[in-house]
Parts: sequence; C-alpha cells; structure tokens
Amino acid sequence: MAEMTRFRIGITHDFLRPDGTLSFPDIGLDTLADSERIGVEWEFIPESVDEITPDIAARYDGIVALRPRFTAATVGRVDRRLAAIARFGVGYDRIDVPAMTAAGVLLAITPDGVRRPVAQAVLTFILALAGRLFDKDRVTRAGDGFTRAGEFMGMGITGRTLALLGVGNIGRDIVKLVAPFEMRVIAHDPYARADDLASIGVKLVDIDTLFREGDFVSVNCPLTDETRHIVGERLLGLMKPSAYLINTARGPIVDETALYPVLRDRRIAGAGLDVFEMEPVAADNPILQLDNVIVTPHALCWTDECFRGNGAGALGALLAIARGEAPANGVVNRAALDHPWLKAHLGAFAERARANEEAARATA
Repeated sequence: MAEMTRFRIGITHDFLRPDGTLSFPDIGLDTLADSERIGVEWEFIPESVDEITPDIAARYDGIVALRPRFTAATVGRVDRRLAAIARFGVGYDRIDVPAMTAAGVLLAITPDGVRRPVAQAVLTFILALAGRLFDKDRVTRAGDGFTRAGEFMGMGITGRTLALLGVGNIGRDIVKLVAPFEMRVIAHDPYARADDLASIGVKLVDIDTLFREGDFVSVNCPLTDETRHIVGERLLGLMKPSAYLINTARGPIVDETALYPVLRDRRIAGAGLDVFEMEPVAADNPILQLDNVIVTPHALCWTDECFRGNGAGALGALLAIARGEAPANGVVNRAALDHPWLKAHLGAFAERARANEEAARATA
C-alpha cells in the first residue's frame, strides 16, 4: 500500500460555476469543519470531466460525485487510490457498480437527503396538473384568463387514485404527503410485501392494474436493465384518458417515442416530467412543444433541504471511511467491504485517524 499521510476527498468540478464559485448556496461543506482532526483534506477536483479518469482516481481516497461516470477504466490502474464514492443523490446509473465492487471501491448514496425533496416534487406535479396551473397561468398572461378560465377546469384529488411505480423510501414519503388529501394509493414494486404496504394504507397491485386504475401514475423506481423503457406503448395504452403520468426518477424508464403520440393525441390528460431520456433535453424535443406537459430540468427537487442533506450525507459517508468505518446507511455494494484491498485500506485509515486525533489532543 502506498504511504499516505492524509485522507484526500475530491468533490467533482460540476459543483462549480465557470468562475470557480459554488453553483449552489449550501452543499453541507460545514460537515468537514472538524475533519482535519482525523487527517482529512479536501478540494474541488480541478478537471471538469464526464468520466472520472484513472489519474483522478489515483489522487483521492474518496470522491463526492454529482454527474461524472465511474467505469472499470476509472479503477483499473495499479496506482489507484480511490476507496469510496459518495453519490450526491440516490441514482447511480452512471456508475459501474460491479466494476467498483470487483475493485474494492465502496459506493454510498444519500437516501435521507432526497427522500422528502423528491416526494415534495411529486406532490408539486400532482397539484399543478390537477389544478391546470400552467394552463391558467398561460391564458391569464395572454389577457384571456378571466374569460377562458372555464376551459381549464381542474380535478379534485380527494378520493383519486395515486399509483406508485416503485415504493421505496421516496414512495413511502409520498404516501405521507398525500395523506391529508385522502387519496387512494396503490403501488407496484417487486421488492415490496403486501402486508408491509397495507400497514401504511397502500395496496400492492400488478403493473397492469397500476396503470389501468391510476389517476396519477408516479414513476419512482431506479433505472436498471429491467426498468429501462418499462413504461412503453402497452402500459401507456392502459391509462385512463383523464390520467396523468409523472416521472421524477430517470428519463429512460419511460419510452419517450411511445409517450409523445399518447400526449399529442390526448390519450391521457398530460404529464409532469422532471427527467428525459437524453439530458440536457434538446430544444427540438417534440414533447417540449405540447401544452399538456409540465417540464423541469431534472431539478424540481432542488431545494436548500435537498442540497444540504445530500452534501452532509455524502461527506458524512466519506468521513466514516476516513475513520475506517462503513457508512451508517446508503451503502449500495456491501460486498465491497469484504474485498481484501478495501479491508486493508480501512484498517490503515482507522489507524491514521486515531493517530491524528491523538496528535490533535496533544497540541490542543
């Protein structure tokens, strides 16, 4: 093992503006306030890259990642130093998890940071779509609001059916947020148990029933090989003409080629889309031309709560690694903890953290 005196954390460059200032007001950097006591140093990674290179992986023990990819090539060199990746969020479709596990690189996500903000984003879409908010805004700005308001009658959501495709941490928080509206909630999730969901007032159903009965169908599942394009022509064809589709998860879960004609021909009432198959979404994407769709740039959950929570969670995970410990939650690939390379490094990190703390106490 190479001699290392400090635990180095790199934060990906995409948190910064071109002038080097933070793009976001608070990403929980104060989590690192006392980290020097255990021998931690940190910086923003100077390079702006789409994929973390082997050179970058050779400089840092832990990386907080916003958008860059991590591939087998990232961790393929013998001088690799990288022991842990902390995703700023919960999606990890840009990270080759099997390659990280095989190399002994731990991946952690931040479920506590995104749970409430994403649930809030889904509720925002539900209320905006149900109230025809953007239609009424548009005609009012055009000077016709008070004469045409009756054309854009909204839908009361009490007693309506909210259908959740995926009911993990975020889905369960959505259930809490809609409770005052007395909605009926159904869900499809191959990893959920009917009795468990029943205890929170949710009925587990098959996927066809989900799309057939939902007044608001919300996509909350991760993007995997199994879920890519799972929402396609067949399932969209089951939806009610009065129903709305909401996607705040990952764009490729929904087949946009199938969705566009369904929206264009008003075979469903509309959609709220925070994510797209290709991001950034192209200006000529035909979905953007439709007036029954609300679109946002994969950022509807971007709130002060979200960014501070994600930052504190990601940095907290790396500080645990710096102390030679596994993060308390959010570990994606626990098998990496059994890898000899990572085991050896965690032992070295723990020893170094203790030595640094003792030195700090001695000089206090």
